[in-house]
Amino acid sequence: MKIDAALLQTELEASGRIAKEYEDQGYDGVLSFEGTHDPFLPLALAAALTERIDLITGIAIAFARNPMVVAYMANDLQLLSKGRFVLGLGSQIRPHIEKRFSETWSRPNARMREFVQAIRAIWRCWNEGERLQFRGEFYTHTLMSPFFSPSKNPFGVPRIALAGFGPGMIRVAGEVADGWIVHPLHSPDFVRVVGLPALAEGASRGGRDPKGVEISAQTITMIGANDEQIERARQKARAQMSFYGSTPAYKIFLDHHGWGDLQPELNRLSKEGKWLDMTRLITDEMVDVVGVSGTPDQVAKRIRERNAFAQRTTMVVYNEAGPDALQEVVRKLRG
Repeated sequence: MKIDAALLQTELEASGRIAKEYEDQGYDGVLSFEGTHDPFLPLALAAALTERIDLITGIAIAFARNPMVVAYMANDLQLLSKGRFVLGLGSQIRPHIEKRFSETWSRPNARMREFVQAIRAIWRCWNEGERLQFRGEFYTHTLMSPFFSPSKNPFGVPRIALAGFGPGMIRVAGEVADGWIVHPLHSPDFVRVVGLPALAEGASRGGRDPKGVEISAQTITMIGANDEQIERARQKARAQMSFYGSTPAYKIFLDHHGWGDLQPELNRLSKEGKWLDMTRLITDEMVDVVGVSGTPDQVAKRIRERNAFAQRTTMVVYNEAGPDALQEVVRKLRG
């Protein structure tokens, strides 16, 4: 199992140095999120100071951009990293696309499929000399003058991974992507019952082997050296889980576990700014189903057992035991 680390949004200027520290600690990759900063820039800094680890956008919001813009950015990062870049894409939810980015939201699964297909057509134009004639329902790319065409990338084209929550988008990942990024609000049972069948169905639709689609599980991880520290970590993680649970798009997961009635209540409290009340609604059972908690030894064992369905794990960490404890978890997972 490959273990990836997250570059925090507060660490923009230090992204390169921190990525190098993660590399030295034995991580296999680093992810950059789209939050208060663009997700691509930190990975450019990381590419300059690292040699081995994968550099992954986890995720970049596809519908805030267009395929040509993303194709150029991904190609550049593939060059800078000498073949270590992974283009992780996600759709976000409708209010953000329309109200924050002022872009169009419609039929997200079909749009994402076409977005990836358009990027691949652009890359074939640059790398194989294929004439650019992509005409889709949502995107059209038919002009590529030699002046604007990069030379063939000596490191090949980047891998593409898609974040999919519901079965529709997971099917798209199976059909057109190289990887599926599993949202932190999940459980092994949800992946087994909902996710893996959808991934296989999409792969079949694309004439592909589902085993060729790399699964990356983002996992809420709560670490402590004793019961008191573990409980503090669990309490902090509850806040994140309650925020996710308030989002209507994620109700499918709550429904799967019989917690569907919780979603509208969390949503109401979020609109009222009652964040502490939201946290109190997340039970110990929910924390244990969604995440992994314990001492470093326990966490490493539980992640390995829990994420047997995945080839990669990104720990979304709440660590009350200090940096040495986290490094111990990584060593045990890598050992």
